[in-house]
Amino acid sequence: MKRLPVTVSILAAAVMATSSYAGGDAIFQKDCADCHYTVGPAREKTISDQLAKKGPELWYAGSKFQKEWLLSWLQDPKPIRPMKYNSLTEKNPADHPKLSAGDSAAVTDYLMGLTSADVKAGVIKPKKSAKGRLIFTKKMPCSGCHQYPARKGKIKGGLSGPSLVGASKRLNPDWVYAYLMNTKVFKPVRDMPDFAGVLNPKAMEKVAAYVAIFK
Repeated sequence: MKRLPVTVSILAAAVMATSSYAGGDAIFQKDCADCHYTVGPAREKTISDQLAKKGPELWYAGSKFQKEWLLSWLQDPKPIRPMKYNSLTEKNPADHPKLSAGDSAAVTDYLMGLTSADVKAGVIKPKKSAKGRLIFTKKMPCSGCHQYPARKGKIKGGLSGPSLVGASKRLNPDWVYAYLMNTKVFKPVRDMPDFAGVLNPKAMEKVAAYVAIFK
């Protein structure tokens, strides 16, 4: 098989990537844009803005999610939130549409291209931390709103926020840290407390590293 010159190969790869990205954008606008917006930074200014949303914002999806997980989830979506979005009383109906393998790949490429400059790469390394666990469960406490994998295989925690079970495969730990440090950048209107004025950056690092090991 005749090899293409390096410059031609690079150009061909760039064209293919651009086509995939553009295709994913079109699929997203057709099938997903009614519930999710991808234009950032965050545009919610009031509680009414938040309640009007049908699903989480995705303008920083490429900084938040891990690509392999996103590709798989779009083909076979399982509820991440125990409760319906923007509800504390209704259970999640688990009715998120499924995408085909091809459409999932295109949409994943598109969403992974949506990043935030506020998320710095390589800051957090997943690490089992007794102090991180203590802050997570007692001092913050995240466990009041989020399910998480506790000891001996048990699932503990509250139901009002998205589950953190499987966070090691789903979430970018650098995004977790950035979100904790500057929550209002990503969600100006929210139920989650702002811990940046309460905990120092080192404590936030330990919590993010702890969440990053959740299976």
